[in-house]
Amino acid sequence: MIRRAAAAFLAALLAVPASAAPDLGADALLRDHLWREVRQAPTGRRPKVGLVLSAGSLRGVAHVGVIQALEDAGFPIDLVAGTSMGAVMGSMYAAGMTPKRLRDFATSINVGSGNNLSSASLISLLLFDKLLSSENTEIMLRKNIGGIRFDQTLKPFACVSMDVYTGEAIIFRDGDVAKAVRASMNLPGIFRPLEYRHRFLVDGGVVDYIPVDAARLLGAEWTIASVTETDYTTSRPENVLESLLQVIDIRGSYLSREQRKQANFLIEPPVGDIGMFEDHRIVEAIDKGAVTAASRLEAAKESLILASIPRLSAGWGAKGAKAE
Repeated sequence: MIRRAAAAFLAALLAVPASAAPDLGADALLRDHLWREVRQAPTGRRPKVGLVLSAGSLRGVAHVGVIQALEDAGFPIDLVAGTSMGAVMGSMYAAGMTPKRLRDFATSINVGSGNNLSSASLISLLLFDKLLSSENTEIMLRKNIGGIRFDQTLKPFACVSMDVYTGEAIIFRDGDVAKAVRASMNLPGIFRPLEYRHRFLVDGGVVDYIPVDAARLLGAEWTIASVTETDYTTSRPENVLESLLQVIDIRGSYLSREQRKQANFLIEPPVGDIGMFEDHRIVEAIDKGAVTAASRLEAAKESLILASIPRLSAGWGAKGAKAE
């Protein structure tokens, strides 16, 4: 009973803002001690942590900065789920790509060459009503992660697409990773629906902008979501393509309002003003992701500590019983 009361006291103390704590030094020491326990604990003694990476077209490269900050801090990440650009970055991270390699890849992105969005292709799209192919996306993925299957990634991974004929969200957790990720970022109205597994698939951001549900299906018990939503209120589309993308972004924004509530913790890099074709701002987006995540780390640690205390305290009881 005493140990249970002590655990409740620790939880209550952690919930108190630092400015209101009775002893700032003791409070900091307590937090550091508990964080070490959380980091070192196997998933059975703490919640299984899921990293959720939102859709967001080019803005999604900010996820690289978020991943970098979490890795540098030793934040435990047990599994990954992503949609659209979040699926691209998430698949590479889950496959074992380091934050440095992720950054190198992201800074090499050229919007035109990466997705068949050349000037000639866009003219074909607009004048001849001929949707483009997203095959280059799959080729690019295979160059970086090979032909791995979902059961071969170093961290469990899931991504989301949408069946354009039924409106269903399709969560991929098995099979070929590159093909599934291609489907997840297959922008409707620009790329042809990808026929795969008897489905016709387009970008998952239309139905599952922040795929917390996919992370839960993988077994996540506590989720941290990186959200790279657009600020469509300040955007002024100048052509048909930009107008279409803005409609998709607005739809995603409405979805994310509810999905935000499903995540245990949010990191929201301020990249809402970065457009899909502004690849000259990729480094800026990555850096904003890293800075924002770093500024939120202490709060994220505290949230995970609080979620972990019920399980950690059971271990404290076991240690005390052995000592007695």
